Amino acid sequence: MRRSKTLEKLKNNELVKICALGHFMPFYVAHAAQSGFDAIWLDAEHRAWNTRELQAIMAYCHQYDIDCMMRPASIDKVSLYRQLEDGAAGMLVPHVNDVERATYLRDCLKFPPLGDRGIDSVGQDNGFMFTDVNDYTDKANENTFLICQIETAEALENAEAIISTDGVDGVFVGPGDMQLRITKNNLGFTLEEAIEKVAALCQQYGKAWGLPVSDVATGQKRYQQGARLLAYGGEFVTLVNMLNENSKGMDEMIS
Repeated sequence: MRRSKTLEKLKNNELVKICALGHFMPFYVAHAAQSGFDAIWLDAEHRAWNTRELQAIMAYCHQYDIDCMMRPASIDKVSLYRQLEDGAAGMLVPHVNDVERATYLRDCLKFPPLGDRGIDSVGQDNGFMFTDVNDYTDKANENTFLICQIETAEALENAEAIISTDGVDGVFVGPGDMQLRITKNNLGFTLEEAIEKVAALCQQYGKAWGLPVSDVATGQKRYQQGARLLAYGGEFVTLVNMLNENSKGMDEMIS
């Protein structure tokens, strides 16, 4: 079974380098891996994918040895663990607001005795091979991860219970959703205070945390605060920036 680079890095307190992908671009997987990223945040929450596209991208992730960090469109139990069977290294699940949701997700994604995941054992995650059931389930539990997104005031209030849940490997602050709710609902805290609370709780319980960053300086700040799951860049922003730069360059050609 392929070992998760994300979990290996976290065990050594090292930075997990994450980039985003929301469109079916197989070449992106190869270049992300060759550029030194550990994981691709595959976004199905805000982007449309069909099953075969997801399976193909996960196969490329295995070929080029980079984790597929799946952000699922649904938290239906069978759909979640089927994506692990198809090759996802773990799940980045949005809007986990309470410990009941965190426990449910743990049960979906982990085999007994930790959870209640259904067993198949002949998917891409196991090389399409029949192997010893105990060996397979033990290795699967060791090499698949659950990261819960903290994006609302309710989630922040319940952050300690979520973070301390056995089987939750880490949490990911959603700064866009959190800031939207802080602003629109006139909440009595700032985004920075929310991040600081999550960072302190993760340090207390020995769990990983992170978030997306938009520039190097912010990434340095979060890393110094203890964040080891940092997402920086993706195909959408990269292509938009490239097109703007190329258009500007063509204007310069005729100036």
